[in-house]
Amino acid sequence: MEANFGLAEIRIFLHLLGATVWLGGQIVMLGILPVLRGIGGDAPRQVAARFGALSWPFFGLAVVTGIWNMMEVGDTVGNYQAVLGIKMLVVLISGAAAFVHQRTSAAAVRGATGAVGFLAALVAMYLGVAL
Repeated sequence: MEANFGLAEIRIFLHLLGATVWLGGQIVMLGILPVLRGIGGDAPRQVAARFGALSWPFFGLAVVTGIWNMMEVGDTVGNYQAVLGIKMLVVLISGAAAFVHQRTSAAAVRGATGAVGFLAALVAMYLGVAL
């Protein structure tokens, strides 16, 4: 079997890289947050701010390469378009929820937007695999 290393593979690799850092980083944050809270002080806020600074460019990479992917796929019909539309919606929800999550000081809003953003990112990943 011959391996392909063309522009399509680079595009898909970059898309997966962006999605991996965005979603994988959230999973890591969920895992380390209890430890950071145990450390106390400003540790949770500092780590979250650093994660935000790292993750937003990768979210942007996933969005840009996702648009690039859509342009390359071209005209599609039926279920593909429906799934793609839902995926685009949940990506928007994930980004919007994360944006609000980072900018609120209300613990209840942080919890709700963190959960919504994470679940939307999981759904977007699943729908991407389905496509």
